[in-house]
Amino acid sequence: MLIIQALYYFLPAYVANMSPNFFRKSLHFLGKPIDNGSMYRGKRILGDNKTWRGLIMGTIMAILTILIQRSLALNPTIAKISLFDYSLVPLPTLIALGFLLGFGALAGDSIKSFFKRQSGVPSGTSWFPFDQLDFVIGGLLFSFLIFIPSWQVMLIIIILSPVLHVIVKYIGYLLKIDKKKF
Repeated sequence: MLIIQALYYFLPAYVANMSPNFFRKSLHFLGKPIDNGSMYRGKRILGDNKTWRGLIMGTIMAILTILIQRSLALNPTIAKISLFDYSLVPLPTLIALGFLLGFGALAGDSIKSFFKRQSGVPSGTSWFPFDQLDFVIGGLLFSFLIFIPSWQVMLIIIILSPVLHVIVKYIGYLLKIDKKKF
């Protein structure tokens, strides 16, 4: 049961991490790179794939996800898989937690992207295990401002997220949402 609770808690971060792919072909006015072509030591800071569209839409989708979780908290079955009672958390606090999980996940991905560029790893090339854990570390660290899950929950999230990442990337590839299998 703790595995389900951990994954359910971290769902807003998972949704935020996946959202940029779903919005890639829309909202073109937000499709500008965050780093605007800036360089650090002769290399791009983040690259073209880190856009305002992905950051904004991923964060919004994380907030929407946690609001959906709050509305589902009235269902006794769903309430059992929650780490805490979403319906008892003040709405502004819950929105802030959704923001921190989503924005943190995307910030973690962007920080990893910076180090990936500086290390000379080409864009789109897998950088194991960092590509699978970057958003997890970011989402967890940012969310600590509001809620710190038990070490067991964090361990479950850290161990299972890379596995889920590979599965979701492969499904995205099969659905032609993603260009690479992993």
